[in-house]
Amino acid sequence: MTLDMLLRGAAVLDGTGGEPRRVDVGVRDGRIRYLGTQSPPPAATRQLDMSGLVLAPGFVDIHTHSDVSLLHDPAGQSKALQGVTTEVVGNCGYSAFPVHPQRRAMLADHLARLGDPPTALGWTDYAGYADALDAARPAINVAVLVGHSALRIAAMADPYGPAGPDDVDRMRHLLDAALAAGAYGMSTGLTHTPSALGDTAEVSALVAVCARHDALYATHARAAAGRELAAIDEAIDTTRATGGRLQFSHLALNDPEYWGRATDALDRFDAARAEGLDVAFDVYPYDASSSALIQYLPPWVQDGGSAGLRANAGDLDWRRRALDAVRAGFFGGIPWHWDRVVVTAAGPYHELTGQSLAAIATARGHAPERVLLDLCVELGDTVQVVLHYRTEADMTAFLAHPLSIVGSDGNALPLAGADKPHPRAFGTFPRVLGRYARDAGLFGLAGAVHKMTLAPARRLGLADRGRIAEGAAADLVAFDPGAIADRATFAEPRQAPTGIALTVVAGEIVVRDGALTAARPGKVLRRAR
Repeated sequence: MTLDMLLRGAAVLDGTGGEPRRVDVGVRDGRIRYLGTQSPPPAATRQLDMSGLVLAPGFVDIHTHSDVSLLHDPAGQSKALQGVTTEVVGNCGYSAFPVHPQRRAMLADHLARLGDPPTALGWTDYAGYADALDAARPAINVAVLVGHSALRIAAMADPYGPAGPDDVDRMRHLLDAALAAGAYGMSTGLTHTPSALGDTAEVSALVAVCARHDALYATHARAAAGRELAAIDEAIDTTRATGGRLQFSHLALNDPEYWGRATDALDRFDAARAEGLDVAFDVYPYDASSSALIQYLPPWVQDGGSAGLRANAGDLDWRRRALDAVRAGFFGGIPWHWDRVVVTAAGPYHELTGQSLAAIATARGHAPERVLLDLCVELGDTVQVVLHYRTEADMTAFLAHPLSIVGSDGNALPLAGADKPHPRAFGTFPRVLGRYARDAGLFGLAGAVHKMTLAPARRLGLADRGRIAEGAAADLVAFDPGAIADRATFAEPRQAPTGIALTVVAGEIVVRDGALTAARPGKVLRRAR
């Protein structure tokens, strides 16, 4: 047998967390077909000297928002350049399907919160969406979750209202069909309307469908002032009641009242695991979050999305009540630190990019709450912000914990662009390997790789990915352990990392020596029944 490619001389971290081995890795027809030290080596069409590099499974980004960004930029630059070979989309209640024909525009407006250009949703279901992604020929693979907000928009005449029994039944049916067709699970976004309007009974009814399919339940938890720990309890209680498998999304403490209480949060996950519940969480290695600005308005103000805001804005009583509610804090009373809220994209107002709401308010001579409301009314779901509302100590405690998995919470984006998105989209995985594994010694390199490869693959049920083993898919990354580092910053995020020598997807090289190739071998992965 002649191999298509033989990678020689690397220190191989196989994804299990075990120590590196010096073995050659041979690839044929998109699969790993040889692991060994044979001398002379097997015949190969192409041999690459990997001496001085670490070879690992390609990184599986378990929490992303590349739902439509990969349609706009199939090269997936910001992720492929980090060594990511599989993106998991459909998180935080967002997904680009199912689509109700009469509410197509409403779903498109909702998806604008992800920060991508407007997208024509020319499909109705999971199969149509997956076909559209495959037709775009992405460079990296995609695994898909079903978003709760999308289910509400598809199933309910008024997605921003309470769900009746028939509404829940329609959501269950749509979810069941998507899971049967190959989706890997469901997500909620319980601070994002309309998902946030679903009560625990509605969410549990849907998680029970996931449990029946042995599919994952990922939750962006129900945040509110004074409820950081209660939000974790709610997610675990739902798991307990349904028999579901919980992936708690981007674990963090955002309420200043809870800063420094990472141990209290982690104790809840440890207790749940000791009880026998299937729970884990993901983390990205930054002490700031990012989202659409509209999320921080009270749910009743968000009613109807961008169109609802514009329709109500001329009502002076509505505006007075909205400003009073915003002034009182976000998520029910978390206090505003306006200098910690920084605009990263504001439509045509490029001059606002990189400015805090405090600075914009001073420049305009208006109160910050008015600036916030005015931007949301005028630009709807498209205004993006970074919130510096976390602590490094809490984040590193979460990242170091054995149950943590690395997920970026970022989109696959091009390096060129006028806005300044959160640097997590460009630097998450090299930052963990360089800053936190190598430099800070938070964990060993093998443990860091495990959190990025086999751990997320197992959570999803990707049987042939996340591990370097004979027969596994040839999704691989090679990096220089001494040089790997993130370069993306909040001021200048659109920068590729250093130290990534090779990214391989299905046996084809998509990144070589830090530069993209023309190869586009990715595909939508379908969950096996």
